Amino acid sequence: MDLFTMDDEQPSAQHKLLADRMRPQALDEYIGQEHIVGPGKLLRRAIESDQISSILLYGPPGCGKTTLANIISNHTKAEFVRLNAVDASVKDVREVIERAKNNKALYGKRTILFLDEVHRFNTSRQDALLPAVEQGIIIFIGATTENPFHHVNGALMSRSTLFQLEPLEPKHAKLAMERALRDAGRGLGFMKLQVDEEALEHLALMAGGDIRRALNALELAAVTTSSQQDGTVHITLEIAQESIRKRTIRADTSMQYDVLSAFHKSIRGSSDAALFWFLYAVEKLGMDPMTFLRRLIVACSEDIGLANPQAMVQAVTAMDAYHKIGWPEAKYNITQAILFAVESPKSNAAALAIGKAYQLIEQFGVDEVPHHLRDTHYKGAEQLGHKGYQYPHDFPNHYVKQQYFPDRIANVELYKATEQGAEAKIAINQEKRRRQK
Repeated sequence: MDLFTMDDEQPSAQHKLLADRMRPQALDEYIGQEHIVGPGKLLRRAIESDQISSILLYGPPGCGKTTLANIISNHTKAEFVRLNAVDASVKDVREVIERAKNNKALYGKRTILFLDEVHRFNTSRQDALLPAVEQGIIIFIGATTENPFHHVNGALMSRSTLFQLEPLEPKHAKLAMERALRDAGRGLGFMKLQVDEEALEHLALMAGGDIRRALNALELAAVTTSSQQDGTVHITLEIAQESIRKRTIRADTSMQYDVLSAFHKSIRGSSDAALFWFLYAVEKLGMDPMTFLRRLIVACSEDIGLANPQAMVQAVTAMDAYHKIGWPEAKYNITQAILFAVESPKSNAAALAIGKAYQLIEQFGVDEVPHHLRDTHYKGAEQLGHKGYQYPHDFPNHYVKQQYFPDRIANVELYKATEQGAEAKIAINQEKRRRQK
């Protein structure tokens, strides 16, 4: 493999898959992402004027990141080098940097390094790249399906412009297939094809906007369908259904985090959405139900708390049921717990109390435990001054006002009960205690 070319040794055109043959070579052929490469947009202007700077392309599989990099390679006078983070080493990066230095010093030529799947580059390999980017020796283009804020060196992020590509829609896949059917040179236009509209729409829908998948399914249908007497190959809905079986679902780490976040946020306001995200993640993305049970248990304290303590009981019981009977039967138990939590009165008083406590701890530093609160189970405790504690159960309503904080901290309120659900009774009790002398 030639490290310093855009493409590896490629098979002849007739042996390439339709998606490879139809890969756009210019911006006018590029489908989708109008928000970043539409007329007048920053990235389009940079590509057309050959003034590209270091950028990060972030988006789901099949949205056009690699295609966009290929278009940049066709438009630039700079040397364009492609590496894949899966198999590239620090040595490979250093070779690219060394050659880039020579190109700049001897010929005044820029070097663009396209690093595909940059999230697979560990910290040390990213660090090897950073000085060359800082010094302008190379122009860096990274492509990733994972959230770059989680997987890309912060310094590298700060020196690159982030462009977020959106998932393509079925309409984009359909447009790509229509182009392929008309194109006799690179596409299927040389064949006598009759493709029913409903067949095209089915392929586009099942591909989920993934143009590569849609084109390859269309080609499979075309080359495996027998021609009629007049030579026409008729692709019906039934043939299309046989050519593409299951809609593509993106289930990378970033999406799993996002779905889990959507689930937790829905617990605060929508039973329907919370149930949807849970079942979608487990049934379509293959995520572990335990991930959602753990998050549900957290939400029962973070977002519901003492407004309805039974929510925690329901969630923990659902987890126990899942351990004992497994999936899919436990989906009924888990659904019950989810719905109970969402429909419960809400309170974040416990979460706020934790935050206030952490703040107080940071300000407080270290101090002694007041003498009357210290351990007194041994003989001689009183001789050390460990006395004065008032036992609340000896007083009316089982409560007595006394010092519980360290000496250097005045009585502060960390937990303030709300008027939500069962917590309203606690709020009344707290108010009574405040008034007690």
